[in-house]
Amino acid sequence: MRKTLRRLLTLAVLIATVLAGTVTATAAATPQSTDILDRLLSIKGMSLIEEKPYAGYRYFVLNYTQPVDHRHPSKGTFKQRLTVLHKDTDRPTVFHTSGYGVSTNPGRSEPTRIIDGNQVSMEYRFFTPSRPQPADWSKLDIWQAASDQHRIFQALDAVYPKRWLSTGGSKGGMTATYYERFYPKDMDGVVAYVAPNDVVNKEDSAYDRFLATVGTKECRDKLNNIQREALIRRAPLEEKYAAYAKENGYTFDTVGSLDKAYEAVVLDFTWAFWQYSLLADCASIPVAKSATDEEIWNVVDGISGFSFYTDQGLSPYTPYYYQAGTELGSPDIAQPHLKGLSRYGYQPPRNFVPRDIAMKFKPSSMRDVDSWVRKNATRMMYVYGENDPWGAERFRPGKGTHDSYVFTAPGANHGANVAGLKADDKALATARILEWANVAPASVQADPAKAKALTAYDARLDGQDGLDGQDGPRTLRP
Repeated sequence: MRKTLRRLLTLAVLIATVLAGTVTATAAATPQSTDILDRLLSIKGMSLIEEKPYAGYRYFVLNYTQPVDHRHPSKGTFKQRLTVLHKDTDRPTVFHTSGYGVSTNPGRSEPTRIIDGNQVSMEYRFFTPSRPQPADWSKLDIWQAASDQHRIFQALDAVYPKRWLSTGGSKGGMTATYYERFYPKDMDGVVAYVAPNDVVNKEDSAYDRFLATVGTKECRDKLNNIQREALIRRAPLEEKYAAYAKENGYTFDTVGSLDKAYEAVVLDFTWAFWQYSLLADCASIPVAKSATDEEIWNVVDGISGFSFYTDQGLSPYTPYYYQAGTELGSPDIAQPHLKGLSRYGYQPPRNFVPRDIAMKFKPSSMRDVDSWVRKNATRMMYVYGENDPWGAERFRPGKGTHDSYVFTAPGANHGANVAGLKADDKALATARILEWANVAPASVQADPAKAKALTAYDARLDGQDGLDGQDGPRTLRP
């Protein structure tokens, strides 16, 4: 195992260091602190922001000093925020990231609960406050972010010497995949949830095919009609939008105008419904023709969020839209039912990033990652939701890969997880996660069908809100 080799190398380095140096009597008489906070703070560049109590754990919010450019570490640093949910140094550890900000409240990802482990959660570079000053946006790319994770892992590996798994949902699942692609020797397994894989940014017909068949025709027609009616009633609803913006101090400099922001929200509506809602929720969608302006406004606002494409709504997500327009790619869906009503079409990420930030798309980035996953995936697991539009373009480990899986949760949306899989898939996925972390009970090793999480569900720790770092309004982003 790569982990065992790393332990032996670490031990060899420690022995060599001791033999080469001279240990003074004073130092020998002073035992190393076993307090976990002391051990964390003994890491060069690590500092404490706060500790929050939680029964059965210790929880720390920390800063770690990172190079702005890992290729040229002497050219400036910034402080990157991370959290540690500490269980025990004898337990395995899950490295979690949302690909966005990091919550400063205790939370467990599903793999952390399954393996009863520690959890390290990293804030993605350039999401505030983990943003270099001044911000050189050319240093926001998937390799630099993977190198942030690699360096944090190197710093913490001696503190948490058991096995490590990486995980994340949506952009966090993408992040876990990119980390594995660039540093495949760090982790002992990857569990990526609902991770989009936009290999060819200019070819998005998979999304159109998905939206043409998802759910039921009755529900699809109902949603499409709401969009049409919102554009037909553009004039009175934009008057309401202008009053709403004035009341809340919202502006539209980045997207360019209130009209463009309004249409962006409306065009997100159908996608956002399937991303966040379930088929059963279609019953609460009003009939477009008979709905009042207020009802149209309320249903669109509740699902897409009229505040999002304002300057104030977009600002926290500038790093995401920058990456979508430089490496990750973004959907461009046709929505033929809006022909003659849409003025701008599906707007590109460039429209959602301030113009003083330069952007140039690199089409090779996603092709490289996709090719690597198809050929080299080892102990990688992908979980998708049947009704989630983001899963229309997904990662697919090839036949030559090892111990890797793609699961689909029936009827699930962008919150799909292992718990929502069919019984056989759930047992297999849980058993593999336990095996990868080296904590599978003997009963599970003998019969994977008996696999279950090692800890009980905790509503405070295991709810998705507050863990993924995405607390903004609902709109189209992974």
